[in-house]
Amino acid sequence: MGLVVTKRFPISELPAYVIAQVLRGIAGSGVLFAIATGKAGFNLAGGYASNGYGAHSPGGCSLAACLTAEVVLTFMFLMIILGATDTRALKGFAPIAIGLGLTLIHLIGIPVTNLSVNPARSTAPAVFVGGCALEELWLFWVAPIVGAVIAAIVYSVFATEPEPSLREKMAVSA
Repeated sequence: MGLVVTKRFPISELPAYVIAQVLRGIAGSGVLFAIATGKAGFNLAGGYASNGYGAHSPGGCSLAACLTAEVVLTFMFLMIILGATDTRALKGFAPIAIGLGLTLIHLIGIPVTNLSVNPARSTAPAVFVGGCALEELWLFWVAPIVGAVIAAIVYSVFATEPEPSLREKMAVSA
């Protein structure tokens, strides 16, 4: 959504992209589920890395705390993505910035919600866990979308190409 708002991704392709991400996430989670169920004593009581708030938060964090964490951490992740992939950024360093940013965000957020910052990632294990994981899934769609849209707006406002100075204008016309 952040890339759509900043016009870096066509809105016409968004539905197919979201569906593909969710289906691939479920497929990947299914492979992991098949592997995990091969271990004696495996059960879904631990949540299978599904996201949650309140009693289902790894740290027992409230709905408000989890909402705040998911919005803010998604916001930060999108700011990193938008900055690292900006045409003015150094080429070739985006994967490093994005990867390290995602690592830091997860180190902060996993104890709060089993952090996702991606609704498809949240949906995949919830499909297998069912129950509360599906009931609380709404938060892990709403918060990342809100965080991404806010980041896109903030980035669009504050990271615009600066107006050329009078000296630069004169150098171009000369």
